[in-house]
Amino acid sequence: MDSQDLSRSALRLIAEKEPLDLARAALAVAHEEYPALDEAAYLRKLDEIAEQVMRLLPPGALPERRVGRLNLVLFRELGFRGNDADYYDPRNSFLNEVLDRRVGIPITLSVVYLEVARRCGLAAQGVNFPGHFLCKVPLDEGELIVDPFNRGRLLGKDDLQKLLESTSRDARLSARHLRPASGRDIVTRMLHNLRSVYLERHDVPRALSAVERMLVLAPSDTRTLRERAQLYEKLGGSSAAAADLLRVLELEPGAKDAQALRARVVRLRGAPQLLN
Repeated sequence: MDSQDLSRSALRLIAEKEPLDLARAALAVAHEEYPALDEAAYLRKLDEIAEQVMRLLPPGALPERRVGRLNLVLFRELGFRGNDADYYDPRNSFLNEVLDRRVGIPITLSVVYLEVARRCGLAAQGVNFPGHFLCKVPLDEGELIVDPFNRGRLLGKDDLQKLLESTSRDARLSARHLRPASGRDIVTRMLHNLRSVYLERHDVPRALSAVERMLVLAPSDTRTLRERAQLYEKLGGSSAAAADLLRVLELEPGAKDAQALRARVVRLRGAPQLLN
């Protein structure tokens, strides 16, 4: 079994359990690009950061105080920050690289934040905010909204409204923008980002790899199946593309474009097969 098969098998095993182990799933995503990745070593790094956070906190410290200490350690003492200089560097999407280099994009920095917070006894959650992933920490009264990309900045309602206006056409802030994201949601968004970065670089094989891992997490997602069919077709995998479109028709027999999909399957079956 090669490194690709091993990493996907690991991701599949992790994905079978709920709640999904976010750190291990993120490292499984990275493993395909870094076959020698030592998962245990990176999990220890997260443990060590959490120990550094808790070292100067009194027993039973309130969540607000834990968040303050967590932000101090991560963003001042350790220097984690958003990679403004090279936002679309693929390394920003791999948890091992983010832990080594201490730079990343909103979602991977949020994974670090969530995993360290969990180890510090905080019930932190990811927030699938449009265009800019965030974290939130529930309090006895209310919650703290944290932006790990901007060194743990705490965001109020006005800040969130301005952020929404800058990242989305949906300009009216509502409670749905702050709904918690599951671990599966987070890893899927990480892979979606990777897919976009690779397509921008015209690296279709790596974009396909990201999409295939998205399907490990959600095998019946017809939108992703359609996308994989497109990528297979670009690489000359006509029979694989046809198989994905047939699966879409099986899952969505009443799709508006069902007739066009069937015609495309016929065309693909008659096309030369280049992808092995």
